Amino acid sequence: MKILACAFAYNEGDKIRRTLARHPRTRNYDLMVMDDGSTDGSLDQVPEGVLVLRNPRNCGIGAAMKRVFAYALEQNYDVLVIQAGNDKDDPLEIPRLLAPILENRADFVQGSRFLPGGGYGNTPAYRILATRFLHPWLFSLAARKRVTESTNGFRAFRTTILRDPRVNWQQPWLNRYELEPYLLYKAIRLGYRHMEVPVTKVYPPHREGYTKMKPFSGWWSILRPVVYLLLGIKK
Repeated sequence: MKILACAFAYNEGDKIRRTLARHPRTRNYDLMVMDDGSTDGSLDQVPEGVLVLRNPRNCGIGAAMKRVFAYALEQNYDVLVIQAGNDKDDPLEIPRLLAPILENRADFVQGSRFLPGGGYGNTPAYRILATRFLHPWLFSLAARKRVTESTNGFRAFRTTILRDPRVNWQQPWLNRYELEPYLLYKAIRLGYRHMEVPVTKVYPPHREGYTKMKPFSGWWSILRPVVYLLLGIKK
C-alpha cells in the first residue's frame, strides 16, 4: 500500500523539529509536514526526504487537513496517517495504527490513550475529564458505538473513506477542530470497519505551549459536529 503520514504544525518551534526527528529513517510511508502559516521560522528547513505543504496564512487545522486530504487523493495514496506536530504523539507507534489496515482488519484505526497499553502524560485534569469521559460519552451516543477516544487526532484510515460522496469533508464549517470528530463519526455510521489501538499522548511542558485550542470556542468547535450530526442539522 502507498502510505502518507502527515504532521500538522503552526508556530510549533522546536516541537515540530523534534516530531520530525523522531520518525525512523527507514519507514514504509512517505512523511509530510503541513505548515499552516507558521511565522516563527520553525519550518524554514526540514529534514531531507520530508514533503512540505504550506498555507500562506493560518487557516485552521481542519482547513489544513483538507489540503492534505486533497493531496493524498491526487497522489493516489491508499492510507493516510494523521499526527500532531507539537511532539505529543510518538511516531514509533505509527506501525500500531497501520497494522489492522495492512492486515485488512480495519478501514479506520483510532489511537486511544485510554486503552490498556496507552498512556497520557502532563495532561491537565480538565482535559482528562473532557477527553476521557464527556466527549467520548456524547460521541458514543451519537455514533451508536462505544468508543474510548473521540478527540485524539492520532489515527490512520483508508483514503477510500475520503472518496465516499457521503463523507462531505469539504464543507466550510469543518475548517477548525470539527473535521476530526466528523470524519470518525461518518466512518463509524457508514459501516466502515473501525478499531481502536493503544497509543501515548504526552503534553509538552506548559512553558512551551501545550495546546492552541482556546477555551469555550475551541471546545465548542470539537463538540459541535457531534451535536449537529446527532440532531441532523448537518450531514
